[in-house]
Amino acid sequence: MKQLIVGGDTSVLPSALIGKAAPVLKLTPLEGAIRAGQPVPALTTEAVKGKLTLVNVWASWCVPCRQEHPIILGLSQDERLNVVGINYKDRNDAALGFLGELGNPFSAIGVDPKGAAAIDWGVYGIPESFLVSADGVILYKHVGPFDDNSVKNGLLPAIEKALAKS
Repeated sequence: MKQLIVGGDTSVLPSALIGKAAPVLKLTPLEGAIRAGQPVPALTTEAVKGKLTLVNVWASWCVPCRQEHPIILGLSQDERLNVVGINYKDRNDAALGFLGELGNPFSAIGVDPKGAAAIDWGVYGIPESFLVSADGVILYKHVGPFDDNSVKNGLLPAIEKALAKS
């Protein structure tokens, strides 16, 4: 596949969804996923409604997902933010192993075995993350793994801006 953006920052790919309503979420749960001793619910629109939410698209087989996971885990400790996950084209046992080894930052997880939800969200490749407002509008998109710099200079300003509007 050819890269269309020459010399550009690949983490800043355009998204036709910024400023638009987030796609409907109606995914089945990752069976067996636990957080704080409780089963993790399915990722549905209800799971994100009324909360500033970071939707992270990830998989156990994704090396950059493993790299960014400590940052996602840290973001899940921010009480201003609801962190949820779309588990992309993964095996249930492998996804559970990944979370068991690295920790589960997700308040809700939906499985996307065929990638249909990822297509709805305009995902180019994983990991990708979307900041969704409390009223369901996509405010920000990050392609690739988060690192300290992208959180500090991209995500956190987007969170602050969203909170200032609410």
